[in-house]
Amino acid sequence: MEEIARKLRRTSTEAEIKRWHYLRNRNLDKQKFRRQHPLPPYVVDFVCLESTLMVELDGGQHLEQVSRDEKRTAFLASPGFRVLRFWNDDVLLQPDLVLEEIRRHLNTRFPASGKTKQK
Repeated sequence: MEEIARKLRRTSTEAEIKRWHYLRNRNLDKQKFRRQHPLPPYVVDFVCLESTLMVELDGGQHLEQVSRDEKRTAFLASPGFRVLRFWNDDVLLQPDLVLEEIRRHLNTRFPASGKTKQK
């Protein structure tokens, strides 16, 4: 899994690169995010372990794999993580709105089984 995560870090999408700029080095509310973090059997785009918040960025291919994404989100949320999903286009065209939504969820506590979907 770690090798897959390394490969994903090297081949990041434009949206992932732009979002990472704002999440890295505790730039957002002093919260530590990890990028392309393995949580077997998946590798998640971004995760803040302290806040139990995951951020997934979806490209156009996700229109054809809705059921697969729902299963993935349910699995990732099962240990108590909250999962936010954003379209790549939103990250690129409305970066401030996406960042505000992430910030809002960082500063809000949900029940352990809570999951959130943004699209």
